Amino acid sequence: MTAAATPHPAAADVAAIRAFNRFYTARVGALRDGLLATAHPLPEARVLYELGQVDRADFADLRRALDLDAGYLSRLLARLADQGLVTRERAPDDGRRQQVALTPDGRDAYTTLDRRSASEIAALLDGLAEDERGRLLDALRTVETILEGAPGPAGFALRDPQAGDFGWVVQRHGALYAAEYGFDATFEALVAKVVADYANGHDPARERAWIAEASGRPVGCVFCMRRDERTAQLRCLLVEPSARGLGVGQALVDACVAFARQAGYAQIVLWTNDVLVGARRLYERAGFALAESAPHRSFGRDDLVGEDWALAL
Repeated sequence: MTAAATPHPAAADVAAIRAFNRFYTARVGALRDGLLATAHPLPEARVLYELGQVDRADFADLRRALDLDAGYLSRLLARLADQGLVTRERAPDDGRRQQVALTPDGRDAYTTLDRRSASEIAALLDGLAEDERGRLLDALRTVETILEGAPGPAGFALRDPQAGDFGWVVQRHGALYAAEYGFDATFEALVAKVVADYANGHDPARERAWIAEASGRPVGCVFCMRRDERTAQLRCLLVEPSARGLGVGQALVDACVAFARQAGYAQIVLWTNDVLVGARRLYERAGFALAESAPHRSFGRDDLVGEDWALAL
């Protein structure tokens, strides 16, 4: 069977990315004659920045790092050499290799560019609320991951909730379930009630919540709550799309089960819906078994099948 051909991008998608390119280059002043109020246009500034990271660089390595034509890079280096900012010389161990380095004046020029760039970005971020900065950084990581084909962040940690995390749990459940399953605001209201009940007075010996964190940002959550003296309930499991496939969901479920066992419960149960295919796989791997299912109309949908799962401890 032959693989389906990848569809060509829509003209509107192409236009949207081109529009963003124009917006961002204008926003950071990348097309000004002198970048960051210096005498150096963007191409020269890029060369100075790359050379500022090392003591010296082979011409070939510099060309690859900048992805520039050899002739164009030679002309840029010639201009910078005329300004007394770079030196070019043959490698002592191989006369065929040309090495490039910043002069003391070039190092000063790099330092000025680096400091002003950091200051300008800091000023841009200072104008954003903390959650907006987080969304921006998450979006940038997503763009980089998609365009480079790189894997997502490999590391994550589970921790107790901190200030602001409960609001994040409610907001992300509402947004993600609306986007992925078409749930309406009544689902977000349900999650808000669960979280409020926990935050207003849980028993730390028998109830606990975890936040999964990666790169300083929450990417998942789960709650272990008391249903009755013998039964714990797993609630509000969520993993951000950007963190799926990293083992976050399994770690959250395993932590919840281990805590319930340590707290002395005889079993742990949960309620979910059949459309949550990924979550159901996690529960099966953790040893949960489907106990009962029934169709219902909830959260703005009339085609759901609710499921009760249980695991003896």
